[in-house]
Amino acid sequence: MNKTKNITLNVEGMTCSNCALGIKKQLEKKGLDNVSVNFSTGEVSYNNTIELNLKEVADSINSLGFKVVDEGEVTKNQEGISTIEKQFYFTLFFTIPLFLHMFFPHDFFLNNVWVQLGLCLPVFSVGVWHFGKSAIGSLKTGVPNMDVLIIVGITSAFGYSLYGSLAYYGLPEAHNYLFFETAATITTLVLLGNVLEYRSVKQTTTAIKELNQLQKTEAKRVLSDGKIELVEYDDIKVNDILQFNTGDKVAVDGEVIWGDAIINEAMISGESVPLSKGIGSKVIGGTIVEGGTIKIKAEQVGDKTVLAKIIELVKNAQQDEPQIQRLGDKVSAIFVPVVIGLSLITFSLAFFVFNISLQQSVMQAIAVLVISCPCAMGLATPTAVMVGIGRAAKKGILIKGGSTFEQFANAKNIVFDKTGTLTTGNFVIKKTKLYTQIEEQELKNILFSLEQNSSHPIAKSIANFLMDDAVILNLVDIKEIKGFGIEAKDIEGNIYQLGSSRFLNKGVESETHSIYLVKNNELIAGVDIEDELKENVAETIALLNKQGLNTILLSGDRREVCDELAAKIGIKTVFSQQLPEQKLAKIDELQKTNTTVMVGDGINDAPALAKASVSISISNATQVAVQTAKIVLLNDKDLSQVYEAFLISKHTLKTIKQNLFWAFFYNVVAIPIAAFGFLNPMVAALTMAFSDVIVIGNSIRLKSKKLK
Repeated sequence: MNKTKNITLNVEGMTCSNCALGIKKQLEKKGLDNVSVNFSTGEVSYNNTIELNLKEVADSINSLGFKVVDEGEVTKNQEGISTIEKQFYFTLFFTIPLFLHMFFPHDFFLNNVWVQLGLCLPVFSVGVWHFGKSAIGSLKTGVPNMDVLIIVGITSAFGYSLYGSLAYYGLPEAHNYLFFETAATITTLVLLGNVLEYRSVKQTTTAIKELNQLQKTEAKRVLSDGKIELVEYDDIKVNDILQFNTGDKVAVDGEVIWGDAIINEAMISGESVPLSKGIGSKVIGGTIVEGGTIKIKAEQVGDKTVLAKIIELVKNAQQDEPQIQRLGDKVSAIFVPVVIGLSLITFSLAFFVFNISLQQSVMQAIAVLVISCPCAMGLATPTAVMVGIGRAAKKGILIKGGSTFEQFANAKNIVFDKTGTLTTGNFVIKKTKLYTQIEEQELKNILFSLEQNSSHPIAKSIANFLMDDAVILNLVDIKEIKGFGIEAKDIEGNIYQLGSSRFLNKGVESETHSIYLVKNNELIAGVDIEDELKENVAETIALLNKQGLNTILLSGDRREVCDELAAKIGIKTVFSQQLPEQKLAKIDELQKTNTTVMVGDGINDAPALAKASVSISISNATQVAVQTAKIVLLNDKDLSQVYEAFLISKHTLKTIKQNLFWAFFYNVVAIPIAAFGFLNPMVAALTMAFSDVIVIGNSIRLKSKKLK
């Protein structure tokens, strides 16, 4: 069996989803698997299970009118003036005088058809070369694109004008057949639309560009003799010792082995407050050292770093299409043949039925061809998805695919796990009850002195909670008793026992507490603890409730604990004491009636997360969370990112609907107007060019619009 190898190629010349669809079909015909084409980033990836020669694949793509280039060429082209911009400026030079002669008549222009032909020919040649290659390539794949309509339109205008020039040269009626300015102006205006579209699409992909800029950075490598050398990002290896000073960007993921620093991780996790890092702390590539100096040992480099995985997730997410796009794709696939048919019908009815002049009938038919714009429908969804994913990524929210936006925006239920999701997993003392003449401060001192010797997670939490308020006591004979708790003696010989009710004498009656403190077999205090809430929990739940979502708590914890928490933070429905299989069944039950979102820690809730329509993992971007969840929140301290993810999803879907409405509305209204002769082909070309820009502009607006 052949080993599967994933290959990514950079392709120039793709302008819309039809171009991408054509390449995809071509490569699938070659027998390649898992073909993914992103026209916005210019990337084509596939699994080469049949060991197809790379040159064959490239030639196959090039034969469609596109160009496979290496990464260096892509960077070079992005830095200078693009090919499409050069073509536009070239055609504009010849089109302006040809176009202006209609407004400033001069006998030389009116009577000399060869001057008009000479000005039009360079523009027409560029148009045939640019649009013709793409049109022929799309016809080869069976997915005709917008360029087919453009090439038919400009060729009709140029051919009709050329025929008139030759047939009526020198005759007064010759000017009735001259539409060279129409062919030239259509070509130039459509190229202008492509330029605006090219620049606009570049703005929708800024998220990946910005993330890539974060990734590529130099670093100072510490050599064995203590000397420091500057190394490029690609030359950093695992176990290298790297030094970073104030203002430096951390190059790769690693562990601090010397020094301490304040590091801003906002660009990765969305956490606005800089974090203190010391020996043993983990650091993430792409973050900024705001103060201090550290040396780290490189642990993950290249495509293994957290940032590299985020970039890959963002790229892959753009390939996933929401269901709403399928309607647009279906219409786009049959759009071009339908428009050509409508154009022929327009000419036939105008000339043969309504006795409209030949030149006017031709112009109306050309206007129908040029006004039509399947590109707008193809751009409606992917541009909005790209902007939405980019906005979310900058906030530390990884949304894996366009379909996730649609599902989250349409959700009715949102289910939360408790521990590790709504709470931090760190326990704090809620209240205490003293049963003997013991002071509160003395109780704190005993609790702190005992718990700091225990390895139990709750004990560690209580010790951290009391660290600043307690004094350590001199205890001896400290030992942990499995199933009970911890026991120790003080210097006076008093025996302290802290833990479960098993330490209590059978005759002692007490209230139900989380922890009991016993001194010399006598109950002296009861301690109630609670799991610490994450930031903005109650505020987030309130906002989700306001949006009409049914908030649900699904936990394995005791009923009274869950009910108390739900009442405190405003959750509507509670399911407590649920085992993993019961959680799964409950999600399945909720799914049958409404789209359901599950928010969990990505590990112990894995079955329920997998079952939900949208799974949100609140974790430190662990591998399990990244792989299983559809949304990963990199800031695991603040629950408000859940609401932010919902708002981004809601407004992204809204933007998609607006774009699709405009694309359909534009064509429904514009085509009849052109068919009835109310639109000059040149005006039609200008209108068509800006229809794409309107769609993309609406998507770009999502980058900065206020979400509510």
